[in-house]
Amino acid sequence: MMIEENLAIAARRGQTPTLRWGSTDEMRDIFREKLAGLKLGLEDRLSSRVGLLSGGQRQALTLLMATLVKPNLLLLDEHTAALDPKTAAQVLELTEKIVTEQQLTTLMITHNMKDALRYGNRLIMLHEGHILFDVPQGEKKGLTTRDLLSMFERTAGSELANDSLLLS
Repeated sequence: MMIEENLAIAARRGQTPTLRWGSTDEMRDIFREKLAGLKLGLEDRLSSRVGLLSGGQRQALTLLMATLVKPNLLLLDEHTAALDPKTAAQVLELTEKIVTEQQLTTLMITHNMKDALRYGNRLIMLHEGHILFDVPQGEKKGLTTRDLLSMFERTAGSELANDSLLLS
């Protein structure tokens, strides 16, 4: 489907479904404005197929679609995992901008400890489906990835088996 078609479906989330796929001129103007805010040059590509976009462009579009109608809770499950580091950083900056501007309650799931420390106002570490610890924003600010590893080892009673958490 095209960018415009995806945005039209997202814009109708929560409304009574109809058989109409199209969008109005007013909707197109709103879509262009929102896409321009992504700063990826997508505002002039409404008729482009989403499958032809880069991974970062797709993630940014998906984030826009998820927030076009303000959600009660924005769930981000490893939303930068398949992206290269530069693109992941861009998507995270965009995420922070949208979440802040719209004042969205957001749950971001990540294995990247640096991102877990940098973003959000609370950090909850899980292990095997159980909460190991819950760190409020005030305490989180001074922590490092090494601190998180130490906290994990103390709480879980074992070492992390995957160094990729440290290296990401």
